[in-house]
Amino acid sequence: MNLVLEDGTICAGKPFGAPRDVAGEVVFNTGLTGYVETLTDPSYRGQILVLTYPLQGNYGVPAGPYESGRIQVQGLVVSHYSSAPSHHASVRSLGSWLESEGVPALFGVDTRTLTRRLREHGTMPGFLLGAGETAARKARADVVDMRRVVDDVTPREVVRYEGGSLRVLVIDTGAKENIVRSLRKRGAAVIRAPFHTHWESLLGEVDGVMLTNGPGDPADLGGLTERLRGCLSRGLPTFGICLGHQLLARAAGARTFKLKYGHRSQNQPVIDLVTQRAYVTSQNHGYAVAEDTIPADWEPWFQNLNDGTNEGIRHRYRPFRSVQFHPEAAAGPRDTAYMFDDFMRMVGEMKGTGGRGQS
Repeated sequence: MNLVLEDGTICAGKPFGAPRDVAGEVVFNTGLTGYVETLTDPSYRGQILVLTYPLQGNYGVPAGPYESGRIQVQGLVVSHYSSAPSHHASVRSLGSWLESEGVPALFGVDTRTLTRRLREHGTMPGFLLGAGETAARKARADVVDMRRVVDDVTPREVVRYEGGSLRVLVIDTGAKENIVRSLRKRGAAVIRAPFHTHWESLLGEVDGVMLTNGPGDPADLGGLTERLRGCLSRGLPTFGICLGHQLLARAAGARTFKLKYGHRSQNQPVIDLVTQRAYVTSQNHGYAVAEDTIPADWEPWFQNLNDGTNEGIRHRYRPFRSVQFHPEAAAGPRDTAYMFDDFMRMVGEMKGTGGRGQS
């Protein structure tokens, strides 16, 4: 099996997982662990993932919890693969899990050289192809329509989770399960609504709104952006994560742009521009908010310490804020999990001053 990049680069390796030809954007993740959470993250839908840490599969696959109900990547590329995990929580190997879900994978690739190429030239389309005539296999390769990819990773209908007196509406654009778990752990009752449903009718029931992560280009969700402007006019405390951060910024009037190779790992350093405290964060995104387009009544909140790009915004006097990184981690450091505590505290304080859904 080969990984074939758009620029003609061919990386040969040995197959594991499902014997299937696929196409997708080739991206890399520099995390040292967490492949179970990474592979089930809906933000990776449609992408061929390269894991830079050399050894993968060494602790197998547990029964759960996962970040969604399936493996989301198009394909996987690693350097060394361990097919005989020994971890006590493992119920199967990484290869058998991939095969059961129809996801192809490749090992024996020099992922260091491959990653350097992607860093120098930017992420690019590619193919995972079996042996045989390349052109014919490319033509038959499975590919995801990235302009409509969010439709593939959201539930079909509203889901309700019991909890305490504070209710949060999660507008789902491909939410990681740990976002919902993090809210419920803090006592919230959660109403999880797919972005394409009429979630506006639920605003009168809730005390706060969560915008979630998800795959694709935020510019392709112009209709949702317009709807979010109406949501903000209600004045409910609103918190965005990852794609949700980008959508909130666009609803505020800012622009987004595509990064050369994105931020995908559990070791991304950011700084809080208010407190000047630095944090190590989990991230998975290929787009960013153009900081110089943030309106005057909003302010930058966090900044990436590697490349200086925006990592968070907040309104100067209304209860709206968002971050580009993942405070729910999974996988990743829990340094910023306190943001869920702060959000629930804000939701509780605002509920005490005006009731649900009031402007």
